[in-house]
Amino acid sequence: MSRYTVAVRALAEFTAKSGDLDLRFTPSPTAQEGIAGHTTVTGRRGESYQREVPLAGDYRHLHVRGRADGYDPRRNRLEEIKTFRGDLERQPANHRVLHWAQLKIYGALLCRERGLDQVELALVYFDVVKQKETPLREVHEAESLNRFFDEHCERFLQWADRELAHRQARDQALTALAFPHARFRSGQRELAESVYQSACTGRPLLAQAPTGIGKTLGTLFPLLKAAPGRALDKVFFLSAKTPGRKLALDAVRTLTGDGTMPLRTVEMIAREKSCEHPDKACHGESCPLAAGFYDRLPAARQAAVESPILDRRQLREVALRHHICPYYLSQEMARWSDVVVGDYNYYFDLSALLHGLTTENQWRVAVLADEAHNLVDRARGMYSAELDQIAFRRLKKQVPKSLKGAFERIHRHWNALNKEIEEAQPDTDYRVHDDPPQGFLFALQQGVAAITDYLAEQPEALDSDLIRFYFDALHFNRVAERFDSDAFLFDSHWRAPSRGRPGSCLCLRNVVPAALLAPRFETASAAVLFSATLSPPRYYADLLGLPDTTAWVDVPSPFRAEQLQVRIGHRISTRYRDRRASLAPIAALIGDQFQQRRGNYLAFFSSYEYLEGVLSVFRRAHPDVPVWSQQRRMDEEARQAFLDRFEEGGEGIGFAVLGGAFAEGIDLPGRRLIGAFVATLGLPQINPVNEQFKTRLAALFGDGYDYTYLYPGLRKVVQAAGRVIRTGDDEGVVHLIDDRFALPRVRALLPRWWRCG
Repeated sequence: MSRYTVAVRALAEFTAKSGDLDLRFTPSPTAQEGIAGHTTVTGRRGESYQREVPLAGDYRHLHVRGRADGYDPRRNRLEEIKTFRGDLERQPANHRVLHWAQLKIYGALLCRERGLDQVELALVYFDVVKQKETPLREVHEAESLNRFFDEHCERFLQWADRELAHRQARDQALTALAFPHARFRSGQRELAESVYQSACTGRPLLAQAPTGIGKTLGTLFPLLKAAPGRALDKVFFLSAKTPGRKLALDAVRTLTGDGTMPLRTVEMIAREKSCEHPDKACHGESCPLAAGFYDRLPAARQAAVESPILDRRQLREVALRHHICPYYLSQEMARWSDVVVGDYNYYFDLSALLHGLTTENQWRVAVLADEAHNLVDRARGMYSAELDQIAFRRLKKQVPKSLKGAFERIHRHWNALNKEIEEAQPDTDYRVHDDPPQGFLFALQQGVAAITDYLAEQPEALDSDLIRFYFDALHFNRVAERFDSDAFLFDSHWRAPSRGRPGSCLCLRNVVPAALLAPRFETASAAVLFSATLSPPRYYADLLGLPDTTAWVDVPSPFRAEQLQVRIGHRISTRYRDRRASLAPIAALIGDQFQQRRGNYLAFFSSYEYLEGVLSVFRRAHPDVPVWSQQRRMDEEARQAFLDRFEEGGEGIGFAVLGGAFAEGIDLPGRRLIGAFVATLGLPQINPVNEQFKTRLAALFGDGYDYTYLYPGLRKVVQAAGRVIRTGDDEGVVHLIDDRFALPRVRALLPRWWRCG
């Protein structure tokens, strides 16, 4: 029988977890704090102390491996170091049991490897705030540790044997997997071949491929075909938006046919969308689905693996049938699925679940980033943080007595920082600083520790303003740990409320996410980033941290130039200073086009203010033409109602904001949409923040203006215009309204198959 390899931690978590799901003793320290804590503890040991001790051993055909934190041969003491924040007395008992199980497994492996009769085991808890150790020590005979090891391995082997059989059947099925359609679409084969080659060579791939060729199927199919030969454990399909995840699940259904193929797929759902009891805290005394979670998990897990596609509905059904939380069941099933479909944050976030599992279990994974043009802005958002002093002051007045001291300390440091800023730069409301203030950060860290203690006793506070500040403060500290003056911008600005004193907003803005993303791509055995708009490739390679070996493919469009008339509004300027003068000419152009060919159109503008100005003029000039408009903060129902107005063969004009919900990711084929107007180059607003971005990007890459304004702007333009031609039978028109569209450097960034006139 094939050998099954499992990490010590994964083995312990599978066999030793029991009782309630309990998140009161959280959040754990950040990764940086954990590393620093381990370094502090091991640095206090003697010269003979051995750090990061690799250990491995076998039980029948199960191979167990891991790294123990430290071993002192003079004392014959094996240590497992666990960093924490808060009151250790409040740690749930089942957490402690799990930690001892992990340490005992390491102890058994150490005794076997070094021929020891006994060993002292030390579970060392290190408080990252107080920098204090709390050691728990036990002496164990090698014989008892071996029995413990064998018992847990035997329990896990029942599951491992099924996993080995599944993996063998899966690889056989994927080797024989055929493309599900009679033929590839135009361009789809070229895309699929590039993806397969990338997976086989291990070179990352940037793939620009037009809408309409079936990119989702054209990337997922070759990666699955490559999985057996490349010994891939998982394929992560990551998307920025819900429609992308739905397309991925539909592609899996198409590939697996009747559902008998041994391929497991799970959809990761955000906590706020899957929580059954949002008014309750995540522990057994509050939420019924947390009580006894780990006792009921084995049966739920077994039922879940029998469902080939665990989408949101199916996950919820299985979870509730076994009376456990759907959200945490989805996290468990990420370990046992072959394809994981989820948002970017599950792999790229600072505390990303999938990346953590990949490194912990040494999985070989393939990462597919759908609509990858979104990844730059999404990554910047993940790695940026902001704190608002006015909101903090409101909260400070409401906090309980036990938190007053911590909040006063933060308040004093914040005011001192404001004073320092005022004295250094008195003549501006927006300021840029060299480094995050260490005194303020330390006060913030102490505040987080105080809130942690409070929340452990008062879990009902989980839905309050306090918990929002808590996580904002945690994130601010985590981002500050990674601050680098090239990749980040630390700035502040004043905000004046309608009543009361003004306050400062402190912002840590990520400018270049490359250094934080690069390790994620290095962890993956294969990485494919695809989109209809990835030009120029060097812009994305630079900002996303892709290696120099990254391959590039620009798949030719299957569409004919005759299908799309691209007209440039040479005589109209949409520059900010010319906006008012442009309202009537744009309204006239839209009206003329509608009269020439009646049907459904989309008109895109750079802001709601611009949209409303043109819409007002258009309504007065053309009261008989049906119009509807995107509104601020539309909910899902309102967005769907907007799209439903685009009926097959209908007539009217939808007014929308460029870069918003209707500028990409929507499909209106045939006569549902026959044209679009884009009244802007889409350039980000010129403001102090973007000008700082431009300065930093110019220093790093030499093209500050293009990297900050031109490339992001034209990407939005091309995405919006791409709503018009969706199939080989579509015909339509796009009006690019601004004289700058005629510039050679701008036209060079538009799709090659467009003929602009």
